Amino acid sequence: MTKKKKSSNRKADWAEAKRRCRLSEEELRMAKELGFAPHSLIKNIPSPSQPWKASVQDWVRGLYEKKMIKAAKKRSRREKANQKPAEPESGDPKAY
Repeated sequence: MTKKKKSSNRKADWAEAKRRCRLSEEELRMAKELGFAPHSLIKNIPSPSQPWKASVQDWVRGLYEKKMIKAAKKRSRREKANQKPAEPESGDPKAY
C-alpha cells in the first residue's frame, strides 16, 4: 500500500491549480472562499469525454454566485425580522 505524500507548500499547490485550471486571481479567491482545496479543483477539470461538464472557471463562478444569492436572501430576512414596528403618534385614536 502506498502512502500519499502530504504537500508542505500550499502556495505551490494553489499555483499549480491556478495554472492547470486556468483560473484568474478573482476565481482563485472565490474557490478559497468556498472552501475548496487545490486538489479538488484539479480533480474537476473536465476530460474530452465529458462535454457536459462545465469548465472549472464556470463551475466556481456559478457556485459562488449561488452562495452570494443565498447569503443576500438570508441577510434580508434577518433585517426584516430585526425591524421594530413603527410607534403610533400620540394623536392617533388607535394608539389607546
